Amino acid sequence: MKIAINGLSGFVGGYISKFLANKGHEIVPIKRALYNDTQRLKEAIEGADVIINLAGANISKKWSEEYKKELYSSRIDTTKNLVKAMSLLKNPPKIFISTSAVGIYKSGKEHDERSDRYDEGFLGRLAREWEKEANKAKEFGVKTAIFRLSVVLGSGGALEKMLPVFKFGLGGILGDGNQGFSWISINDLARAYEFVINSQKEGIYNLSSPNPVTNKIFTASLAKALNRPAFFKVPNFALKLKFGEGAVILLEGQKAYPANLLAQGFKFEHENISEALENLIY
Repeated sequence: MKIAINGLSGFVGGYISKFLANKGHEIVPIKRALYNDTQRLKEAIEGADVIINLAGANISKKWSEEYKKELYSSRIDTTKNLVKAMSLLKNPPKIFISTSAVGIYKSGKEHDERSDRYDEGFLGRLAREWEKEANKAKEFGVKTAIFRLSVVLGSGGALEKMLPVFKFGLGGILGDGNQGFSWISINDLARAYEFVINSQKEGIYNLSSPNPVTNKIFTASLAKALNRPAFFKVPNFALKLKFGEGAVILLEGQKAYPANLLAQGFKFEHENISEALENLIY
């Protein structure tokens, strides 16, 4: 199949594009520069069987008011322009897979895709608006799947930033450590994309292992995999000084369950956090 993808410069986008290319699919990069020209964007995605929307500025930074505007524009405006270009196609794609995040859900709770207990902060509102724009593709007959991503573990992304600190024995619990930590291995993430592309079933999907943990358990598991101590504790105020309002992604969390993937027969290769981390590190 011909698959058009944006966000290829990112950790997730780069991995998924290579994974799908190795499965024999033709990958068409959607370049960032095209979003200011609907006609050129339309031409770039013409003939695509699948469109994957992975655009979005890095959420793990300090959220100044200016950066919050960038987070918004890189998700909502980009998705809006992509859907507009799709609406102009003579032959729209068979399925549109658009990214969101489990941060849409209320912190401190457990959620599957049926949950309507949403976060009322910036992150929750951002995710809901993001999904709203993506779902407009349904108005002209395009099957639409929303992938709510959890923390993606692999050779890059969040884990790559954590490893040097933990290898020096300086890793530790964030806040009280009881916040939910939903996660998925990068390989299971890519396999889930392939699974939904092949089934062409729309809907909402939590891209998360069936066994979410807490930050405390994740920290202990990573330290054990590296055979290093993790005695330190990073207090709330230190994270708020560094990340400002963005500290919520570290100090709050939810446990998201992939009920829809499991109901459709998807099998995770990495369900246990300890096994997943050992596999990634060794």
